[in-house]
Amino acid sequence: MRKAYVKSRGFTLLEVLIALGVIGIALGAITQSIGSTINNAGYLRDKTFAHWVGMNRIAELRANGKWPSVGSSDGSEVMGNHEWYWKEKISPLNDSFKNLRRVEIEVRLDRNDKKPLVSLMTVIGRPSR
Repeated sequence: MRKAYVKSRGFTLLEVLIALGVIGIALGAITQSIGSTINNAGYLRDKTFAHWVGMNRIAELRANGKWPSVGSSDGSEVMGNHEWYWKEKISPLNDSFKNLRRVEIEVRLDRNDKKPLVSLMTVIGRPSR
């Protein structure tokens, strides 16, 4: 009786090594992408908190009901378990707008940061009392 030999159909060692190489490259790219996403999420979180701190400062100036004095000041506010540092500059607008003041607020993650994380500008009108 004759035996029928079935040719086995499998992967060669070279094909397996190439597949593993492709998978390794893909996993490396995925890992790098996840790391970048995590960094971006942290940056956006910080930027959002800094924006809220600046908007809170503007809301305080408006709710105060007083005409803000021209000049500069700074302070800090705790939000999101972190202390944020703000600097504000209040200046008059030109002579045509004597009842308006320009307010510029910069918010930093650290007091010594050269560049602010957020810069805001608004105009506040003289209270009508």
